[in-house]
Amino acid sequence: MATCWQGLWAYRFYLIVFFLPIFLLPLPILVPTKEACCAYTIILMALLWCTEALPLAVTAFLPVIMFPMMGIMTASTVSLEYLKDTNILFIGGMMVALAVETWNLHKRIALRVLLIIGVRPALLILGFMLVTAFLSMWISNTATTAMMLPIAHAVLEQLHKMPTDRDVEEGRHNPAFELQEQKEETKLDEKDNKQDCPALPTPSESKTQQNKEQLRFSQGLSLCVCYSASIGGIATLTGTTPNLVLQGQVNSIFPRNGNVVNFASWFGFAFPAMIILLLLSWVWLQILFLGFDFRKNFGLGEQSKNQERAAFEVIRREHKLLGPINFAEKAVTFLFVLLVVLWFTREPGFFTGWGNLAFSDENGKSMTSDGTVAILIAVIMFIVPSKIPGLTQKPGNPGKLKAPPALLTWDIVKKKMPWNIVILLGGGFALAKGSEESGLSKWLGDKLTPLESVPPAAIAFIICLLIAVFTECTSNVATTTLFLPILASMSQAICIHPLYVMLPCTLASSLAFMLPVATPPNAIAFSFGGLRVTDMSLCSRAQEPQPLGPHAAPTEALEPMVGSKRSHRNEKPAHHHWRVASTRCNYRKACVATKTQHGQK
Repeated sequence: MATCWQGLWAYRFYLIVFFLPIFLLPLPILVPTKEACCAYTIILMALLWCTEALPLAVTAFLPVIMFPMMGIMTASTVSLEYLKDTNILFIGGMMVALAVETWNLHKRIALRVLLIIGVRPALLILGFMLVTAFLSMWISNTATTAMMLPIAHAVLEQLHKMPTDRDVEEGRHNPAFELQEQKEETKLDEKDNKQDCPALPTPSESKTQQNKEQLRFSQGLSLCVCYSASIGGIATLTGTTPNLVLQGQVNSIFPRNGNVVNFASWFGFAFPAMIILLLLSWVWLQILFLGFDFRKNFGLGEQSKNQERAAFEVIRREHKLLGPINFAEKAVTFLFVLLVVLWFTREPGFFTGWGNLAFSDENGKSMTSDGTVAILIAVIMFIVPSKIPGLTQKPGNPGKLKAPPALLTWDIVKKKMPWNIVILLGGGFALAKGSEESGLSKWLGDKLTPLESVPPAAIAFIICLLIAVFTECTSNVATTTLFLPILASMSQAICIHPLYVMLPCTLASSLAFMLPVATPPNAIAFSFGGLRVTDMSLCSRAQEPQPLGPHAAPTEALEPMVGSKRSHRNEKPAHHHWRVASTRCNYRKACVATKTQHGQK
């Protein structure tokens, strides 16, 4: 019997892929409509994404097969959804991030900041969180975590080293890194000696307590890196893939939204939220893993100075190994800063950007996008040499000259570019388009109309909670891809600003802290050892609710982001014609007025 179950478990993915489509077949057979066929495809893809019976990118290709065969969309129309402007933005941003990683610019920044902040326990955690969050804004969360954790553990090794023989010979008491300084022993007078005194801890007990404190600090440092990588990714549009999924879905479902979600507008909304979440996480990690002795946590004691100096020396030595900054690093830094400046000034909203001034159509609308800028900088990196222009001799062959490689080469892009994410993004856009063409979006909206009586804040809170739980078990990209089209339909049915429900979904999907499988940063931190699932779950009990407050009511904070977009009450109620209004209240008024007008007609 046990062998039978083992065999079923070994072949579970094959069984899921074979039986799942058959199990769901009654839906399109009993309800032979386009809406049911589209729902069949979405449910099938959702279950395959949750179980990962097929690779996520392979599952994302199913609309190319299912939609034409079910009469929902033609194959050529479906295929067009797989490479949109959002995909181009992702590709361009990743190319720039790969150039930063290739020349170790991210490591230089990280080590330099740690040298400035120092290695005192609380400040060390804060330093790693700030550096990780900043790097995660521009490069992938996974790459940031993979780079920062080895540095963190190298510092921990120095902090936890035992005293050297020289220290013992000289009579210096240099204990291993302690978070709580032991109280100085006081002399007891004769009267005190006559009284009962509590037994002092034995050396073995002190050693056990010391090891326990070291383990707790090591766990806290590992978790602070993976958590801040996830938190930092929400600050920029290219920081994490769900942000790009939101932009693509908004542009697809509401094509006349006026480019409300761009790099500058997203940064203005998400960066303050990221700072708040980062500070809350730092305070919670310090309390949970360092205790309440803030004086010792900030290194005001005297016992651990030698260990702090040793840890500081590790960081300084790693920084010194990088050598002086070279031409390639300077060039990548310049191009990276130029990219960010161009992103911010293309269409900032509060003044006319260069996109509208230099590259506009007859209506004054910018013909460029954030993807245009990202690809421009990436192409320049393929052109600029990594050394000061000039020919150098090839090593081992003095007679043959060789030009230096460019800042970015195609071999690096080919090996490190996550092409599966590009396909996954396209699969999400194809699903959204299929829902619209089949009428499933309208059907869902009609069925969700009773929610109109529920307060919008309560709806947003419930969405945050639902997504936070769901994303612990499946990819955050798959989560946003599945839920955003549904939430867009719901928002129109109950006259709520679409961003009011789509933004919490996007942000909550990026903040999964409970399980190692929830995000790649969690898995990397867990693989380094010293962590148990219970440790992550305990820490996340306070971490998980944090996004619900800042993100449960995002539209009010979004006023500067959409303030220039006017409400259009006379437009059709069809969702692809609705523009994003200036506020949630104005949008609701416009929605109700439009429904009333068409109801009278």
